Amino acid sequence: MVNKIRFSAQWTLPIIIAACLLALFVSLAHTNRALAITQIPTPAPMPGSYGIAATKLQAPPAQGATISTPGNGSSFSSSPTTVNGICPNGLLVQVYDNSVMVGSVMCTNGSFSVQVSLFSGTNELSSLVYDELDQAGPVSNIATVNYTNTQFSAFGALITLTSSYGRRAANAGNELTWPLQLSGGTGPYAFSIDWGDGTATELKSQPLAGLVDIAHTYKKAGIYQINIKVTDVNGVSAFLQVIGLSNGKVDATAPAATGPTTATTKILWIPAVIAVVLLFPAYWLGRRSQLVSLRNKMAKEQAAYKEE
Repeated sequence: MVNKIRFSAQWTLPIIIAACLLALFVSLAHTNRALAITQIPTPAPMPGSYGIAATKLQAPPAQGATISTPGNGSSFSSSPTTVNGICPNGLLVQVYDNSVMVGSVMCTNGSFSVQVSLFSGTNELSSLVYDELDQAGPVSNIATVNYTNTQFSAFGALITLTSSYGRRAANAGNELTWPLQLSGGTGPYAFSIDWGDGTATELKSQPLAGLVDIAHTYKKAGIYQINIKVTDVNGVSAFLQVIGLSNGKVDATAPAATGPTTATTKILWIPAVIAVVLLFPAYWLGRRSQLVSLRNKMAKEQAAYKEE
């Protein structure tokens, strides 16, 4: 009897622990099952709401750009340099240096030309074309060039100005923002930004290197070439050329031009209507006047005949 009691006492605690673990496991299983089954329902559309779906209906560009100059193996002692080439007309051309985007331009008349800042040492230049849906075409040929400038040892370190965007867009009248990445050189830095819309060149000061945000508001829709130059305290400069897109109706003066034309058309209808209304009375009066004149003439002829 004593042995049975001891055996029961020895297994009581493990049995309780096992029961607790089993209950916890079952509870978690039910909880997980509830989480798996009970999902947040998709809200029903509100009255008057609309759904929008977009589909790319065209294939990416099949033809890429080709870099013509500089030639492979060229050497430079100054920067920026100009990259020229041929491309499919109307597409955006982005130039890359060592896989970093260093400039962009629109392909016009089957060719492109863009100024880019070079890295110190070896530079592998390539380009990509993008359509209006930002679909990339084939990669161009690679032009490997070398850049050496001994002036940096005396005047300061090389500056690099890049961006992850070769083209950014905003609606006309809204602010277009552009993040830039500035590295190297010695602060403070002076920015000179030509937004390409005829406004005065924007001047901006930046105390330290790093992420720099610039912004501008285009009043009219269109495609604009943006030229950005930065100079550090030692006079060392870097250059970046990109494309700004202002969405909207390209000819912003069209509504104003259409207004007077429509008004003139409406005004010209008024004399026409008046002329039509007065046509019949004028015709009747003319005929009556003609008859009166003819009768008077006949009366004079008869009077003259009687006198004879």
